[in-house]
Amino acid sequence: MARKENLGIRKPMSDETKKNISESIKKKASKKREGVVATNGNIPRRRRSLELIKMRDQIFDPSLFVTMSTGKLIDKLFTIEGGLPKATNYILVGDPGVGKSTVALDILADLVNQGFKCIYISAEMTRIDLHKYVERYPKFGDIDVLFLGEYIDDNPKLIMEEILYLGYDIALIDSFAEVQSDVKETNGISTNAAEKWLVDLMLLHNGGNNKTKTNTMFLAIQQVTKSGVFVGSNKLKHNTTGMLEMRFDEDNPANSYIHFTKNRRGPINKKIYFSIKEGDNVLYYDHTASPSLLENLLENSLADFIEQAEKIAGSSKKNPFKID
Repeated sequence: MARKENLGIRKPMSDETKKNISESIKKKASKKREGVVATNGNIPRRRRSLELIKMRDQIFDPSLFVTMSTGKLIDKLFTIEGGLPKATNYILVGDPGVGKSTVALDILADLVNQGFKCIYISAEMTRIDLHKYVERYPKFGDIDVLFLGEYIDDNPKLIMEEILYLGYDIALIDSFAEVQSDVKETNGISTNAAEKWLVDLMLLHNGGNNKTKTNTMFLAIQQVTKSGVFVGSNKLKHNTTGMLEMRFDEDNPANSYIHFTKNRRGPINKKIYFSIKEGDNVLYYDHTASPSLLENLLENSLADFIEQAEKIAGSSKKNPFKID
């Protein structure tokens, strides 16, 4: 059969075809404007509408910025004003055995003593574990505790949502990674999905979306890699107000200190040394355990410096700065 000669002339596009193409382009442009974008697998994902904010137009209840005080030196680490801020999320990391749970529970116990409503959500300890713990530190016995491991068969995701809906001033999660893992396994979802759910839950209660409209603060103990790097996605990092680290002193491993490597509300890299004792007076914080008294003069109030200088001089009455 003879091959038909190609004359190189394209048949003109019909008006109907032109109309269909034009409508298709308009639909795609409309979807982009609405915030519908393609993701892996061509699954559409809706993005929030853009909103520009002028902060002078934002109005908040002044009580939101009244901090929660433990009455201890650690208050000065969290905020410039002193005390733990409401509606915030802090991650606590540290060396193994440095005392992360003990320090966090001591903070909660002091806040409970000040009349704040607090909860300890433990995904790692059992009732027997914590009982022995409270024998050493009796003040921890007044903290409300949720043992999440007891609800694996009842879906820990729903349990977390139900308990936090009651409204708390501060919630301690021990640990973020364990809660994330429990929710992942029970609900058959990915690690990222479990993390997103937990971060979104924290943000929900930061905003006071609970029964008592309380702007909850979260303190979450988190795991680190072998090299000491924080474990978590960019979403978690972005929504973290501060990163509180607890370390053993490299020069003197018998000394331990706390400092912030990130803090939107207070100082960073300011060390406070601490020691843990059994009994109700669990923690002793000391800002003079660092090598230089001059450093303390620069970092702390003059009154604190004078008090410590008097102790070193061997007299609690004589003022070393007074000229006789």
